[in-house]
Amino acid sequence: MRQRGMTLIEILVAFVVLSTTMAVIMQIFSGGIRNARLSEGYSRAVFLAQSRLAAAGVEQRLVPGNSSGQVGSDLRWQVQVAPFDDAGAADKFLLPTRLYEVRVNVTWSDDGKDRQIELSTLRLGPKS
Repeated sequence: MRQRGMTLIEILVAFVVLSTTMAVIMQIFSGGIRNARLSEGYSRAVFLAQSRLAAAGVEQRLVPGNSSGQVGSDLRWQVQVAPFDDAGAADKFLLPTRLYEVRVNVTWSDDGKDRQIELSTLRLGPKS
């Protein structure tokens, strides 16, 4: 008469397989959360950089130089405006305007690592 049931070895193997599977699932889950937080940081930085680019020449005059500031406790921005090298086309054609290159650099810290993005564009402004 043979009894049907699980041996101690079978139970231990089942627990090892279960614990290994749970460890892998937790690793995937924590990686997903980390990536979502990183993505949210980049989204905020891009939004800030785009708003600073949009403000250049509208809220502030386009004059060569730098300006900077901070949003909240983590996002720091810097705007650099410089005349664009158009090989003298503005002077050659006697244009009352010229091209300016506007660069926005946004930096922040995430998990102890410094992150940054930079956006740039060309804007038409008055000759200085």
